[in-house]
Amino acid sequence: MSCSIKRTSSTSYRSGGGGGGACGGSSGRSSSVSCRRYASSVIGGGSYGGAACGGYGGGLSMGGLAGGFGGGFAGSCGPGGDLLLSGNEKVTMQNLNDRLASYLDKVRRLEEENAQLELHIREWYRKQAPSVSKDYSSYYQTIEQLQNQVGSSWRTMILDIDNSKMTADDFRMKYENELVIRQTVEADINGLRNILDGLTTTRSSLESELESLKDELIALKRNHEEEMRQLQSQTGGDVSVEVNAAPGEDLTKTLNDLRDEYEQIIEKNRREVEQWYEVKVCNNAQSESPGQGHELRREMQNLEIELQAQLSTKSSLENSLAETESRYGRMLQQIQAQINCVEEELGSIRCEIEGQSQEYKMLLGIKMRLEQEIQQYRALLQEGGMSSHSYSSSSYCHGQSSDKAGKKHLPKNIQTYGFHILCFIPFPVNSNLVLWLPHLQLQQG
Repeated sequence: MSCSIKRTSSTSYRSGGGGGGACGGSSGRSSSVSCRRYASSVIGGGSYGGAACGGYGGGLSMGGLAGGFGGGFAGSCGPGGDLLLSGNEKVTMQNLNDRLASYLDKVRRLEEENAQLELHIREWYRKQAPSVSKDYSSYYQTIEQLQNQVGSSWRTMILDIDNSKMTADDFRMKYENELVIRQTVEADINGLRNILDGLTTTRSSLESELESLKDELIALKRNHEEEMRQLQSQTGGDVSVEVNAAPGEDLTKTLNDLRDEYEQIIEKNRREVEQWYEVKVCNNAQSESPGQGHELRREMQNLEIELQAQLSTKSSLENSLAETESRYGRMLQQIQAQINCVEEELGSIRCEIEGQSQEYKMLLGIKMRLEQEIQQYRALLQEGGMSSHSYSSSSYCHGQSSDKAGKKHLPKNIQTYGFHILCFIPFPVNSNLVLWLPHLQLQQG
């Protein structure tokens, strides 16, 4: 048997009051007593405290409140409570009973709340408890098959993507190559267009030169004809040639005789061939069989095939002939172009020769006139016996020539006559050559 007793006591006064304690006891085998101090207050008179204890039998505990009731009450009062119980014991017991009833009501209410809380806790655990796992083993094979299918589809898709990339690269390279070829072709076309423009201008210039050369050729022909007429008129003689020969046979008559003879022979042969053909046809018509028609048809087909072959050969030969003609035509055009170039060069050379011949004739005339003037000046000098000659220039066309002419002096023993250079006269030889001749005047000094 064990017993544990816990006593708490407290005393408080407010206009007088008292405090009390409670303890309780024992049971047959074991009992436990838990006591708690309770306090109450009475308005206007004071306050006192009391305690209740529970005794024999069962026990009840809830929320820190302990109480028990086993068949009776026991109480003990503190030092200040003995006087209160002795004076008003019935009121105190009634108060304690009321308090006990209120405590019991509170205990029942708390038990109900505790039961509700336990119910809520069980429901919460029941809801939050892990559910029973389902058996998915039947789906594992399907999942594995689907994974294999997805993997194979993924691999094939990657291969298709790689192939598409390689194909795209190939097409990109082809596009770049074709673009380069197109650019080169366009450049060649532009170059050929420039060449064509140049050839067109050259052709127009050559055509104009050809027209001028034709006109020149016509003029040369006319000049040649006139020169021939002049030469013929200058020769002025007739030449007659007579040949004595034996009279020949009449060739026309001989040819007519031969023609008649051959015509007769041809007519005779034609009649014989016609008679032979008629006889042959009659004999063949009598001896022919129906199978010869098939042979003739076969022969006709062979002949048609041969005709087609000959026609194709003819067309190929015509094509080769056209190609040959075009090739030789191009060669002739090239040769003609070379001939035209050579003719142009010859014409230019001829023009240069004519210009040089004219210049030569002009220079010869100038030379002769200069020689004549020199002879005249020499004769005048010899006749006059001049002592000195001074040259002064009144007007110059070239400064250096006039200065050099002014610095020259004749011999000192010539003193009678003098020459004065009045000016230099330009004498054009051609477009590139001009001679400046001094104009002298004789003056007696």
